[in-house]
This record gives sequence, C-alpha cells and structure tokens, in this order.
Amino acid sequence: MKITIGRKDRADFPELFLTDIHLKVDSGAYTSTIHCHHIREINIANEKFIEFQLLDPSHTKYREEKFKTKNYKKKRVKNSFGISEQRFVVGTTIILFGEQYPIELSLSERSDMKFPILLGRKLLKNRFIVDVSKYDLSFKAKQKTIKKLN
Repeated sequence: MKITIGRKDRADFPELFLTDIHLKVDSGAYTSTIHCHHIREINIANEKFIEFQLLDPSHTKYREEKFKTKNYKKKRVKNSFGISEQRFVVGTTIILFGEQYPIELSLSERSDMKFPILLGRKLLKNRFIVDVSKYDLSFKAKQKTIKKLN
C-alpha cells in the first residue's frame, strides 16, 4: 500500500547525521538531490573517494564535517533549468514515516534554493502518492510517536 506524502516534509538521514531536515517533494525530478559544497574527487592509497560538506554555514543544521565515501558514481542529471550536467551521486538511507529506505542523492550546490533536499521520482515510485495540498506528514507522524513514548 502506498503512503501519502505532501509537497514538503522533514526526514532523517542517519548515515549523514541529519535529523528533521527540510525537503521538497519534486515529482518532476528523477533523482533526489542534496545541497553540498566543496565537492571533489580525491585519491587515498590509490583508491578514489568523493569528499563533500553538507549544507553550508548559513544553514541551521550545518556542521563543518567533511564526508568521504567510496560509495558513489558519476551521473548525467538535468538541473532545474533543464540543462544536463555531470554530478556525483552517493548512496545512503532516508527515514520517512518510521521506515528506512535506500536513496541515491546527487550532490549539488543549492544555496540559492529554499529546500536543501529534493526527493525525486526514483524514491517516490511504487512507495508514495503525492498530495500537494499536504505537508509534513512524515514529521507529524514522528512527533505523534514521540509523544506516545513520553
């Protein structure tokens, strides 16, 4: 059974140490995206890694931590202006409605955008129905669960 998700919400990304991070649901985008900066490919002991920092200093959840992973690939992605560009894509997990899902996130400089994360069709397909008149459905469900536990 598909879960209804609204046009925006908050989610957790445990491997990235992000909780209740704001996101926008974008059924027009295929790939999900996260705002990053200082994105670069590096070599460590003759192995390729991607290194990046999440968000930017103006964001309330920003931490100066640099992430490194071998779990990445390069992919051609169309940006919000319809222009195709090469991006790095990392695999991680997202928690929505108390469930953990695998997700691929393209790394993009989104400082000029309102939401640091976009959820695309690849994550939504066969899992969620988007109701654009709703918002924060996963976050509200999480808050109810926390209240019950206390």
